[in-house]
Amino acid sequence: MNKEAENIEFKHYSVMLKETVDGLDIKPDGIYVDCTLGGGGHSSEILRRLTEMGGSGKLISIDRDPEAIEAAGKRLACFGERSIIRRGNFCEAPQILDSLGIEKIDGVTADLGVSSRQLDESSRGFSYMQDAPLDMRMSKGEGMSAYDVVNGYSEEDLKRIIYSYGEEKFSSRIASFIVEARAKKLIESTLELSEIIKNAIPAKFRKDGPHPAKRTFQALRIEVNGELDVIDKVINGLFPYLASKGRMSFISFHSLEDRIIKHTFLSHTEGCTCPKDFPVCVCGKKPEAQIITKKPILPSEEELEENPRSRSAKLRVLEKL
Repeated sequence: MNKEAENIEFKHYSVMLKETVDGLDIKPDGIYVDCTLGGGGHSSEILRRLTEMGGSGKLISIDRDPEAIEAAGKRLACFGERSIIRRGNFCEAPQILDSLGIEKIDGVTADLGVSSRQLDESSRGFSYMQDAPLDMRMSKGEGMSAYDVVNGYSEEDLKRIIYSYGEEKFSSRIASFIVEARAKKLIESTLELSEIIKNAIPAKFRKDGPHPAKRTFQALRIEVNGELDVIDKVINGLFPYLASKGRMSFISFHSLEDRIIKHTFLSHTEGCTCPKDFPVCVCGKKPEAQIITKKPILPSEEELEENPRSRSAKLRVLEKL
């Protein structure tokens, strides 16, 4: 862990903590998976409830960030053998369960947001408010960085990801300004990029609303970490491991993330797919799950006051039949 990380007091607000863990319907002897350990908030609450119940329940917590593993590992050490921590991308959860000899689990949760610690540690390059090298990788040193995307993608590809992942209406202008700026000098820092984005957005649209660079930085983070590519994979990959009445409790922070979760959950609730004019079912397909949250659960007003970053969060829960 670097010196800056060591000097940052570990503060982590677990979004919709009670609602998320309530959604898992914790059982005393259950085996649970937290796919996104982060600051350890959700993991800690799951382990606390398991401990209070006094059964043999365990939790497997996964994260791709070695610094999160180190920090949260200290936080969860008090739970002893109930807590099992493994490093990896959350889509690798099935392989991690296999390596532990676990065939069935009673619940799985994932918080798809970036942890407050990653946002606040300037050296990670997630923030448009603090100067740092353009990085944005959840796991430092692995794969491409934001620097590679900003300086290597074509103008058309930059426009596409900024529009699709950032829902930024000025995506075309921003992509054009980035390409023009990097032709003179490669873009290396977060504040350098933030200033380019700000200049690309007409002044009258900069007066109100979020920081001008917020949507573009979000889009770059999603692209760098392939965040949308793995959501359906982790849901479908872990669904066969769920025991009957086992639950999935997933938090999203982006409309595209929520849409993927919603439709992937729904795909497991579908029954017969035969044409309506068939007199009898020949496909034999039956629903495998039911949706617990007909509409996504949103943060309370009290939570929004305490943690404005949770404003876009949505929680959906699925139960296996």
